[in-house]
Amino acid sequence: MSTDVIPLHIPLLNEGTDVLRPTTGIFVAPDVVQVQATDDYDPDDEEWQFPPGSEVRCVAEFRGGVQILVARSMARELARA
Repeated sequence: MSTDVIPLHIPLLNEGTDVLRPTTGIFVAPDVVQVQATDDYDPDDEEWQFPPGSEVRCVAEFRGGVQILVARSMARELARA
């Protein structure tokens, strides 16, 4: 698998509106990305739907006319098989 770091966005919980936090991830299996923490990650300040270390599946979405990857679901362990 590639160890290249890719940009992705994580939904934040309990913000009162839809908010996406930009961060990075690393592919650990085909279509499975491990979420990396930002330098200023603070779980007491923001509740990430998928915290750092989570293995997620992403969906390409358009925001402001730009295509971004958004983590939308947890990856199952079977994804590594």
